[in-house]
Amino acid sequence: MRSLPAFVIGLMLIPGSVSAQDCGPFFWFCQRQAPQASAPQPSPGAWDADLDQQSTGAYGRVDPSYLRRAVYYPSHETPGTIVVDVQNRFLYAIEGNGRATRYGIGVGRQGFSWSGIATVHDKQEWPDWYPPKEMIERKPELMRQVSQLQSGYGVPGGPANPLGARALYLWQGNKDTLYRIHGTNEPWTIGTNVSSGCIRMLNQDVIDLYRRTPVGAKVVVLASNDRTATSVSATPTTTGTSPRPRR
Repeated sequence: MRSLPAFVIGLMLIPGSVSAQDCGPFFWFCQRQAPQASAPQPSPGAWDADLDQQSTGAYGRVDPSYLRRAVYYPSHETPGTIVVDVQNRFLYAIEGNGRATRYGIGVGRQGFSWSGIATVHDKQEWPDWYPPKEMIERKPELMRQVSQLQSGYGVPGGPANPLGARALYLWQGNKDTLYRIHGTNEPWTIGTNVSSGCIRMLNQDVIDLYRRTPVGAKVVVLASNDRTATSVSATPTTTGTSPRPRR
């Protein structure tokens, strides 16, 4: 009988994959579940990888004319400048010598509310979205989508976020224009006018623009009724990257 405790301890060390039959009368010791490895948390790198694997067919009902392409676009702007043509729903990354990369965009209500010349003051990958108080008052159902984040109530960055994969924030001097160039989780809206937001791009396109556009780059937003910007160039900004919240 002295050996019984040692025998029981030995049974307790049998891996959980052993069957109850193998354990005889002490089968309950063999039914212990092996510890399950926790699922890895999604990361921005994984979200980017998922986008890289998507084909243009995943965009849905996007007019092919709004897909990214190299075009002839004569401009006096220096290479690296972004030109936003809200009237025709295109964004151009100027490359010089009459060349540009053209992207299709969707234009929200705020996208028509401002035109002029600004600079890219900040850039963020998979940004959080903080809907303004006025929007929450107008659409109280948004409260079901937001949670407490580091800068207030908002939607955390990720594939379900309305700002999509990247966001560029435009300032004039030390003043935020509240104008944004960002991705979207509604790719079928590219090439259309939409009810909310500023300038939205396909997530793959805004990632491409993000990579080629440094902080401080010039952005020209053309007036919606013609191709002439309506305000003068901004004074170079002297402040650092502004903290969140963003929208």
